Amino acid sequence: MIVLLVNDHLLKQAWPGFLTGKLSDAAGLLVAPALLALLLRRRADLAATVLTGVLFAVVKSTETGAEAASHAWTLVAGPSRVLADPTDLLALPALALAWWVRGRSLHAHSATDDSDVTTGGSNPAVTHPRGRSRLRRAWSSAGSRPRIFITVPLAVLAVTATSAAALPTAHSVEADEKRILVHVWNGSSRLSTDGGVTWSEVTTDQVTSRQRARCVAGQATRCYRVVPDRMAVEQSDDGGTTWSPSWAMGENDMERLNRTYSSLDGRYSMALATQTRPGGHVVVVANGLDGILVRDVDGKWRRVGWPGAEAAEAAEAAEAPAMDLSIEQNLAIFLAACLLFGGIGAGLRRFQRVYTGFAAVGCLGFFAAAGDADWGLLDAGLTAGVTALGVVATVVGVVVCLVLAFAGQARPATAAVSALAAPFVYASVYLPFRAWSVGVPDAYGVAVAIAIVLTALVLVGAVSLIKISLPRTDPDGL
Repeated sequence: MIVLLVNDHLLKQAWPGFLTGKLSDAAGLLVAPALLALLLRRRADLAATVLTGVLFAVVKSTETGAEAASHAWTLVAGPSRVLADPTDLLALPALALAWWVRGRSLHAHSATDDSDVTTGGSNPAVTHPRGRSRLRRAWSSAGSRPRIFITVPLAVLAVTATSAAALPTAHSVEADEKRILVHVWNGSSRLSTDGGVTWSEVTTDQVTSRQRARCVAGQATRCYRVVPDRMAVEQSDDGGTTWSPSWAMGENDMERLNRTYSSLDGRYSMALATQTRPGGHVVVVANGLDGILVRDVDGKWRRVGWPGAEAAEAAEAAEAPAMDLSIEQNLAIFLAACLLFGGIGAGLRRFQRVYTGFAAVGCLGFFAAAGDADWGLLDAGLTAGVTALGVVATVVGVVVCLVLAFAGQARPATAAVSALAAPFVYASVYLPFRAWSVGVPDAYGVAVAIAIVLTALVLVGAVSLIKISLPRTDPDGL
């Protein structure tokens, strides 16, 4: 556990690479079986160890498993990205070490109990070996509780709270007649000797100065500058007296960038340089977390991103935080829950009104709890109060609805239709925005329209099926 904490929070940052990556996997495999065994009944050490190995293999060898793990880890530890990497399977022998450690701990505990039974003497307290053994085991168990309360949270922290990856950020540019060099924080600098057409990775000394405006050599009236705190570049044709827009990141691309890196600095154009080329000039912009931006000789702008990245650095870039779609996801869960509880309530033979009230309490409570990040108009104390109240309302509403569903003799047909339809409602709301996050469709408004149409179709179909599943006459219903 200590190795996992130190490696993920210190060693990975100081010496990123194969060794620290595999050390993290091995340490995680040592800790995970013990944590998983706590969730299973009785002696489940073997099952926990085998299940850990199977899940690790699926996650590391398949894209589907890695994507599922990413979603699960996001719920536990915030926005996360798990990568499929078959070479990580080299860490699987660590499970054998975990099993050996488990055996040693059981052997030590057994030896302590045996010594209790065999020890005797003149002391009356030890004249009853079995009684003393029970007392010793009880004392040992009581003494182990503080250790459990301390080590389990630390183990969970070690497994889930991996330190945030230091992402590459293009922060400055320098150019002369032969080359253009883009300096990058937390990554290799990029060098171009053909006017920004091709790039290679180089190691250079980091510079702290930034050139935010530059005029073209031999054409002093044409100048360029980055716009402060924006992904944008302006140009001047009168030596800097007046300025007009030359390039700006589109609204939809900027929305994706902000959602992906909402907690990080570097979401703006940082510096630029110009270079005279045959037939005109080029402009290269250090575009922060978005990488490199180039204006070609023909005047066209193109986002280059991170050209020439080797496999290792490309993998690090892929570890960028997942785009924040929490608002859309929470709305999808809310609507799916409304359909689920509403459909079950429609099939109740008794307690419909009470059930409906608590279903509304549960759904609205979830909406209040999940929207804690959106209460920006409230002060911190009131926001925390709304969130806590929402959590309590959600738990109470769900528990009471479950009790009433059984007590009110909910019809299995309507409950089954509702349970099957709820995931489709979730998918119809969430998936269009998930597709928008990768650029299809490009416009957020189109994603909204698709989500509305799909959700309406699913709801109409679900409600129709629920009505069909209800009996035409119900003398017992209210």
